[in-house]
Amino acid sequence: MKERTGIITFQGMPLTLVGDGLNVGDKAPDFSLLDNELADVKLSSFKGKVCLLVTVPSLDTPVCDVETRKFNEEASSLGPDVTVLGISMDLPFAQKRWCGAAGIEQVKTLSDHRDAAFGEAYGVLVKELRLLARAVFVVDQQGVVRYEQIVGEITNEPDYDAALSAAKGLV
Repeated sequence: MKERTGIITFQGMPLTLVGDGLNVGDKAPDFSLLDNELADVKLSSFKGKVCLLVTVPSLDTPVCDVETRKFNEEASSLGPDVTVLGISMDLPFAQKRWCGAAGIEQVKTLSDHRDAAFGEAYGVLVKELRLLARAVFVVDQQGVVRYEQIVGEITNEPDYDAALSAAKGLV
């Protein structure tokens, strides 16, 4: 599997991303992730909808907490044709517990803990930490990536306005 350096850091320390990565215009790879009830969820099951794929290292960290709450707040203003998926390596049980405690109802959390296949396919698996990098992908109704941001410093938040604008522009 291809390894890429010079893209992200953690507190200034360079990290390695595993996978080729995606660009705007690429077909978004389908995936199979676990939801909070241990059911498989595939990107293909959202065909016809705009999907905001938000990857975070762990919901139990301060920046990921803030980010997921922000996307949860904004999700209702996106309308029924946009789905927000929060993806991490956290176990589904931990995601369910965190969502319940945080009152997250608009973001559907999914786990890539089984085999990190999503992380590799989207090029956001952090080799040194076996966590996902902080990133946002907007996938259109036909499954094409229309927006992509990998946050350079993993402790920083993404550009919410740009991601939300990209999603809104597709409906």
